[in-house]
Parts: sequence; C-alpha cells; structure tokens
Amino acid sequence: MTTIRPTSPGAKAGAESVRRNNLGLVLRAVLEEGEVTRARVAARVGLTRAAVSSLVEELLELDHLTESGKTFSGSAGRPGTVLKVSETGPAGLGVEINIDYVSVCAVGLTGTDRVRVTEHIDNRNTPPAEVLAHAARLTNRVITSTGEQGLRAVGVELALPGLVSGGMVRQAPNLGWYRVAAEGIFGQALSTLRPAGRALAVSSDNEANLAALAELWFGGLGDARGFLYLTGEIGVGGALVLRGELLRGAHGFAGEVGHVVVDPDGPLCGCGARGCLEQYAGQAALLRAAGIDPAAGVRGLGELEKRARSDDPATLEVLRAAGDRMGVVLAGAVNLFDLDTVVLGGVYRDLMPWLAGVAQAQLADRVVSGRWRSDGGGLRASSLSGDAARGAAARVVRGVLADPAAYAAR
Repeated sequence: MTTIRPTSPGAKAGAESVRRNNLGLVLRAVLEEGEVTRARVAARVGLTRAAVSSLVEELLELDHLTESGKTFSGSAGRPGTVLKVSETGPAGLGVEINIDYVSVCAVGLTGTDRVRVTEHIDNRNTPPAEVLAHAARLTNRVITSTGEQGLRAVGVELALPGLVSGGMVRQAPNLGWYRVAAEGIFGQALSTLRPAGRALAVSSDNEANLAALAELWFGGLGDARGFLYLTGEIGVGGALVLRGELLRGAHGFAGEVGHVVVDPDGPLCGCGARGCLEQYAGQAALLRAAGIDPAAGVRGLGELEKRARSDDPATLEVLRAAGDRMGVVLAGAVNLFDLDTVVLGGVYRDLMPWLAGVAQAQLADRVVSGRWRSDGGGLRASSLSGDAARGAAARVVRGVLADPAAYAAR
C-alpha cells in the first residue's frame, strides 16, 4: 500500500501550497481505503484530526468526497461517519485516435469507466483536421452523457499513434500524419462545439504509452514493476515501464519496438527503414500474409482468428512466423532492460494462443540471464482494462487526485 505523508511544516512552500498538497493526500487516502472515517484518515496521513476535518469539508464542498449515513466504530472513541470518493464530481476524458477507430471514454475519480463510445472508421487518407473534428464530436457526446450522470469533465487527453511530443504528432506513417498540431486542432474543434461551456485543457501522448499506464494502474500486474507493453494495431507500438514509471528516452520516443529491424533486407517500412518488426507482425502485415485485404480491419481480424481456430495450415504458419520474429525482438528488449514481464495488447491479445508459444520459445532461448520464466508466465495478454483511452482518461483523473483544488467548478 502506498505510504502517504503530509508536507513538512518546515517546507519552503507557502501555506497555500501546503494546504493544496494535503487536500490531495486526504483525497488519495480515502480513495485507497474505499470507505474510511476522518480519524482513520488522520492516522494514515499523519495530520491532526482537526486539520483533516477541515480538509474533508473542503473536499465535500468540491464534490470530490461524499459522506454516508453509516458510522464506523473503532477500538476507542466515538463512532465516525464514513467517507468515500464521490461517484459524481470530476471526470477525466480519454480520446484514442487510431487508424481504424476512434474511442472516447470518461473515467470518474475511482478510475472506472463511466461512459464509452467507440466508432470503427478508416482514418487513412483522411485530412488530420477532419479526423480530429470527428473525435471532438464524439467527445462532446461523451461530455453530455457524463453530465447526465452528475459528472463534470475537467480535462481531455488524446492517445495518438506514432511519435508524439509537445502536443504534436511528429510522424505517424500508417495514418499519413506528419507534424500535426493535434492538441490545438482538437481543442479548437471541441471549443466550437461547446461555445457556452468551460474550455477543457487538452493534453496528448503516444497511445502505447497510455495503454501501458492503464495496464500498470488497472491491469492486475501484481509485483511486476518493469514491463514492456507491445500493442498490435495496423502497426506495432510499444512502451517501457521501469519501477512504475514510463521510460521516455531523450526525446520522449522510447518504446518504438515496432521499428526494431529484424531483417535489414526486408520490406520497406513507412518509417523509411527496411525489415522493421511492424512489417512482419503488424495487423496489416498479418492480414496481407494470410491473403486477407489489409483494409478489412475488424472483419479481417475476425476472419484471421476464425481460420486459426480451424487450424488452417497457411494461417498458422503466418502467425508462427510473426510470433517467432516478435520473440527475437522481445528477447532483445528483456536483455537490454532486465524486464520480468512482457504484455501483449491490441490485436495480439486475441491472437495470443498462436503467437505466445513461439515467442516464448525465443525468449527462453535468448534471455541471457536465464531467468525468464520457462512456464511462459512472464509473457501475458493485456487485461480488458488496459486500453489507451482509459489510460488517457485516468491520467487526467490523477491530476485531480494530485491537486484537487485546481479542479474546482468554475
């Protein structure tokens, strides 16, 4: 369980900063306990009961906490009323834009999905502004639905494919985007739809990074704090988590496992190199190798899985070859970063029965420490909770938990 400590009275921060920090401590303590009394919160965070009571009153006013009629009696003292995190109040929005779908979800303070809208649509060869405007329209629908549940949207995070930094998609070859100011375009489109509404802060990150964070926060990884998240969509994305934090690299682009070269003489990749893993194990590559139209999207994947389940020899060979290449790359990542877990998400989650065995064999043969689990337990499918839209929404919520006063209704 996380150790929660108050800001030291001797800290350089002013009284306002101390108060805001302690508001977050109290809110997080209630969230982690589920249901708890003021006295228990005070004991946990190390503040006086009077101080906690004052902070609780402010969080109740902000609609971040609610107080039930239940009472709880400890071993000593008078029974206390029970606090819990509000089911209404602030909500974070996550918007995943991918090659063949857009997904928007709203997450409350407890981290659970409250509203979800997904549309399968081919975004290739569509102007970025048009794609982002469509995503804004879906987001506006979700904002309306959250309001009907008593939730108040406080921010939006975009989960975007490709190299993402500074609010911009530097390049996403599979989508045909280069130097697209995604945050600004989306924010303007959303503001146009909500002229009377409060402007929402918009942020962004790579979709694999956000899916990895969702897996870390909600996926039941247990003690695993160092893992590689590999996601298969039209291309192949990846993210590295070490000691519970994303590894971003010098320019914020760490984890681009799909562009590790497995054959220097292989097919040309959209990134400009040859023989990238994406050209052998990406969704488009798998469908193409199986003789299925890569543009078929979800229908094509359904057909691929159907053939695999009926033991079609050609399909099984396509998946075996992809798993073999994947295993070589994964072993290299495990050797480089000393990881104990690899999580396969996106389309790989459903294709695990045919990819995992071959990939696991490569990991067992190539991990130099010899510590890779021979039973395959270190190679696992992503959870149903580990998707990029939820990770994006949850990151907005974590901002609320860090500084509740910054998200007061205005």
